[in-house]
Amino acid sequence: MSDFQVMEEAEAFYFKGNHIGVLVIHGFTGSTQSMRYLGEQFANQGFTVYGPRLKGHGTAPEDMEKATHQDWIDSVENGLQKLKNTCDLIFITGLSMGGTLTLYLAENHPDIRGIMPINAAVEMPELKLQYEQLKDTNTRFIAGIGSDIKQRGIKELAYEKTPVRSMGEIIKLTEMVKKDLGKITAPAMVFSSVEDHVVPPENSRDIFDSIQSKNRALIMLDNSYHVATLDHDKALIAEKCISFIDALKK
Repeated sequence: MSDFQVMEEAEAFYFKGNHIGVLVIHGFTGSTQSMRYLGEQFANQGFTVYGPRLKGHGTAPEDMEKATHQDWIDSVENGLQKLKNTCDLIFITGLSMGGTLTLYLAENHPDIRGIMPINAAVEMPELKLQYEQLKDTNTRFIAGIGSDIKQRGIKELAYEKTPVRSMGEIIKLTEMVKKDLGKITAPAMVFSSVEDHVVPPENSRDIFDSIQSKNRALIMLDNSYHVATLDHDKALIAEKCISFIDALKK
């Protein structure tokens, strides 16, 4: 049992609905708070929605420090199974590392009906360089990366410091996912903020160009930074995702 308490608004959320399931995945050092609005919009359409809390997230950085990239994969695999228990059509969306995990699931579960990664990470050279410089030092934490939001007055519920060890884990995950992007054939709607201070926007273009989905679109977000699901374009993202799902549901 973990000694760490889950923060308010960081809990996993589940909305029971129809046979269409949507897995909604938050990002690195973030929490389910960043995805709740999107999840609620899906629930309003009657979909069954699950937003899992990734292991080590929504508690304390010292808790995250203990988690591995495999723990995060297990978190979303368990979430996928939860939806499959009652739903026969599954869609997945995720922000940042949540987008990376969305891609991972699409690479390994060809029955997924469609994916909607938002500012997903598959290559982060600056983070990798920073990690290489820090990994053999006594530095355990660096400044946090949360709340990269253009809209004033909006705050992401995210850690104020990032575990150095966790940086190594997200690098492993992104490298694993990037090399298998060609396995993805599910319909895909890829969202990319034009200005992003956390994940280089080139990541989304790389994803769009590398996947083998015949049905794919790249949607540019002109009025949001990295945490687009809490920013000016959050309603646009929800609208586009719902239209995407509606077009693919049987």
